[in-house]
Amino acid sequence: MTRKAEIHRKTNETDITISLNIDGTGRAAIDTEIPFMDHMLRLFSTHSFMDLDITARGDIDVDHHHTIEDIGICLGEAINKALGSRKGISRYGEAHLPMDETLARVVLDLSNRPFLSYNVPSSIRPSGSFDVGLIKEFLRAFVNHGGITLHVDLIHGEEPHHIAEAIFKGLARAMDSAVTLEQRLGSSIRTTKGTL
Repeated sequence: MTRKAEIHRKTNETDITISLNIDGTGRAAIDTEIPFMDHMLRLFSTHSFMDLDITARGDIDVDHHHTIEDIGICLGEAINKALGSRKGISRYGEAHLPMDETLARVVLDLSNRPFLSYNVPSSIRPSGSFDVGLIKEFLRAFVNHGGITLHVDLIHGEEPHHIAEAIFKGLARAMDSAVTLEQRLGSSIRTTKGTL
């Protein structure tokens, strides 16, 4: 089974291309014109073992919002497409991720029922020129287009960069667990309903 997808999205605000291989080695080629977001997406690729190529162009002269949200849309669509019917996957994933003084908990279900619970204070200051609050917008788009139930809880954290990094690494590790093929399932779907 090949679990790969390519997504291209072009609007008046952004032009984004994503190529994803769920069963990769964590190789990443990321160019979003937003260095901090490039860093977060490389972390996601490395810690999920997904191969990820992303090229994004957007109206960053206005701000980063449209580009970051649309990357979330495309990455969610790519994961959804690559998973297909979701047969044989473990489905659930969770991670507690420390980053120095920061501890984040990320729990997800590849349920095909989008939902985001994001318990991270909105008062966190920017990391350099990057508005850490945009992570919520990225994740909202990601879960809505990926069919993912996602809970993100900041247990403790002070440094904005560490908070962002813990969230993305935690998301990656939880995703790695959830997409893992469970041999006991064979070609079944992990649900009593028969479909997700």
